[in-house]
Amino acid sequence: MKGVVLAGGLGSRLYPLTKITNKHLLPVFDQPMIYYPIQCLVNAGITDILIVTGGNSAGHFLQLLRNGSDFGLARLSYAYQEGEGGIADALKLAEEFADGEPICVVLGDNIIERNIKKAADDFRAQGKGAKIMLKEVHDPHRFGVATVTDGKVVKIVEKPKEPETNLAVIGIYMYDNEVFDICRTLKPSDRGELEITDVNNEYVRRGTLTCEVLDGWWTDAGTFESLYRSSTLVRDGGANRMDA
Repeated sequence: MKGVVLAGGLGSRLYPLTKITNKHLLPVFDQPMIYYPIQCLVNAGITDILIVTGGNSAGHFLQLLRNGSDFGLARLSYAYQEGEGGIADALKLAEEFADGEPICVVLGDNIIERNIKKAADDFRAQGKGAKIMLKEVHDPHRFGVATVTDGKVVKIVEKPKEPETNLAVIGIYMYDNEVFDICRTLKPSDRGELEITDVNNEYVRRGTLTCEVLDGWWTDAGTFESLYRSSTLVRDGGANRMDA
């Protein structure tokens, strides 16, 4: 299985910090944000990774990460996303890199306390379809929310006003190679983006989407408040760190 870290976007919610560099290169406690999703993949046994980025600061990733040898990667590749077309649009850039293999996709601002090794191993054994990671949250209306029956996802609703559950779909997804065919069928949402929730719901429709509830804390770092919270959590409780 190969890994994909999605680290594009303008980072407008973190302006003016993102006026000079990409959001995913900002510090979370004592390491650049991008270190955490890369280490998440490495901890799951994935050492062939693609970074999808964009904007005027894309070259900063190469300056920082170089060939990925600091993480023990077998290969580190880069792809450039024009504009902001959504997560599923960025994912399309990974098709040639995947080369028929399954992929694990991590959003570049997602930080977890522990690791996803068991989930990744389970997906390898699953052999087809997709797997998503879920986390119980107190404010599910802010996220895609999964309804799970007998351990199986039956539907995902994006930012529901009245959530049926408190199980948020976090930014870690595992897909077989059919994900790229699915992405080609998507239509832009009301906000003009190709939505990852539509991808996941297609796997629900096919009956091949499994899930696992993440152990330990999870946060993103896309706002000033969550960036501060992320740094505090890492300082106080560790995370899937490069030096852990």
